[in-house]
Amino acid sequence: MTLPAWLATIKFNADGLIPAIAQDHESGRILMMAWMNSEALQLTAETKTAVYFSRSRAKLWHKGESSGHTQTVHDIRLDCDADVIVLSVTQAGGIACHTGRESCFYQRLELSGPTPEWQTVDKILKDPADIYQSNKAAQSDLQSNDLNTNNTANADATAIENQGNEKSILQQLDRVLAERKQANADSSYVASLYAKGLNKILEKVGEESTESIIAAKDFAHCDEYTDKEQYDEARHELIYEVADVWFHTLVGLAWFDIESDTVLNELGRRFGLSGIDEKAAR
Repeated sequence: MTLPAWLATIKFNADGLIPAIAQDHESGRILMMAWMNSEALQLTAETKTAVYFSRSRAKLWHKGESSGHTQTVHDIRLDCDADVIVLSVTQAGGIACHTGRESCFYQRLELSGPTPEWQTVDKILKDPADIYQSNKAAQSDLQSNDLNTNNTANADATAIENQGNEKSILQQLDRVLAERKQANADSSYVASLYAKGLNKILEKVGEESTESIIAAKDFAHCDEYTDKEQYDEARHELIYEVADVWFHTLVGLAWFDIESDTVLNELGRRFGLSGIDEKAAR
């Protein structure tokens, strides 16, 4: 595929990536650094929202897809060597870092003492546990899987959110998934899955299951005490991928008009039973 002239100017590395630095549009503070491939950069330019490339997942990710802390892009700049991008952004929620801080660069090297020492100088603005809630993970899948279809999955995420807190997230999902069976295939990600048929839904379940296995393997090799940031990122990655699996299995159940409560009831029936006895009773 021939790249547009403006993209062809960029010197991507051997992996087809370029580092992208996000800088606050008002204060100028550096918020984070991530990677982009040509598709992520093109989508960022087209949508004016930050889209990056995850090396661990080997796929695009929309900043804020699981936290809600999206980045509106005001300006895109390229350095003199054409191998670094700087984005001028407005950070939704004022939090760019997965630790709940404004910036990922929250440690400063203190040089006044006898030996240099890293010190944490930024406070946590919001507990990460409150940022990455299960409903955010469900919404994230609806959004991230539709990056190449003008984000029509946002309608699904909004529908879930607008139903309020009077029902569990699973019950909310049941209702939305049932409604999407009657929707136009171009109106949402879920509707497009239904239009492609059961085999496509099952294919997605298998694909997401594989990705959760990879995430679990990656997490197993992380040491919380050696690299806390890598550990936290890998932990979140596993949670994110399992949420994808759960979501697509719910789509598969909805195909057969089976609601999530039936699965919860089955789990409740098994609760307290010996696994051996339960298998023998089948």
